[in-house]
Parts: sequence; C-alpha cells; structure tokens
Amino acid sequence: MKEKFEVKELINVGVFTALYFVVVFVTCFIGMVPICMVLIPLIIPIVAGIPLMLFFSKIKRFGMFTISGVLFGLIMFLLGSYSWVIILTCVLAALLADLVMMAGGYKSVKCCVAASSVFSLWGIGTFISLFFGFREEYLNSIVDGYGQEYVDKLSSYTPSWMFFVMAAMCLVGGLIGGLLGSKVLNKHFRKAGMA
Repeated sequence: MKEKFEVKELINVGVFTALYFVVVFVTCFIGMVPICMVLIPLIIPIVAGIPLMLFFSKIKRFGMFTISGVLFGLIMFLLGSYSWVIILTCVLAALLADLVMMAGGYKSVKCCVAASSVFSLWGIGTFISLFFGFREEYLNSIVDGYGQEYVDKLSSYTPSWMFFVMAAMCLVGGLIGGLLGSKVLNKHFRKAGMA
C-alpha cells in the first residue's frame, strides 16, 4: 500500500471539499426562516448527497476523506461557525465515514451510503452552542443579524431535547442524500467498479 497520497488524490480532496462547502453554504440560506433553521440538519445532507457520493467514488484508500473533514471543519470555523467544536465534529464524522468506507474496501456503494449518513453528523457541531452551556451567548450573538423576533422563535423551536432530534435528522438526511446520490450516479459508480 502506498504511504504518500498522489497529487491527483490531493487535488480531488481540495476540489470536492470546496464543492461540498459551496453546496452547504448556499443551502444554509434557508436558515433565514426560523423553522427551516431547525430543519437544516435534515436538508443539507440531502442536497449535498450527490457531490458527496461523487467524491466517495473517487476515494480508494483511508485518509483522503479524513483530510477533507479537517479542511471542511477549518473552513466552517473560519467563516463564521460559533464554536471551535465544529472542527472537532467535522473531523470525527469524517474519520468515522472513512472507517465505514474502508470496511467496504472502498468498493461498496452501501458502505458509501452509510458513510454519507455518518458524515452528516458534522452538522450537529453547528448547533452545540445552542444547546450546551452557551445558549444565551449564542442567541444574543445572532440578534443583530436576524432580529429579536427570529431569535425568540428559534429559541421556542429548540428545547433541550431537540438536540437529539436534530442529530437523528443528520443521520436520516445523510442516508437519503446518499441513496439519492447513489441513484443519480449509478453509472458513474459502475464505471469506478463499485458494487
């Protein structure tokens, strides 16, 4: 097994990380409506499923997706996430997704779909501040940008138990996105020799 990544592999990591970020960033605009903010953990993985599954079809060995998770977490943090925890959740979710794909020898579409579901848990990192320890600070930090009425509605939609519902939405959204992506990219997966 090769120890160093090839230039083509690192280019794929950079390109697909950037593409995934753009899809996530654009989709996040639905969060301008308070109830949609609560649904973001479900919606983003569905919308981002196709580019994510396309990236998975290019991965042939362990570590490529973990690197992507590190980059994605750093981008999310630097461009306005409210806590460094987003880096940790992105890295852990990407590492778990990498392990799931490795279990399928990077040839199993089913494992790629499962990896899509697992990776989507990164999204809960954007909401940890809303639920654990920093709720008031988080809500106060968005008043200027969104207004008090928005903050009041968001607060009413997010009692503490909603954290677990949103985590489940990440998994379900990732599963739907993975299935959708695998259907759309079926021919591409067959060309890549994946079953």
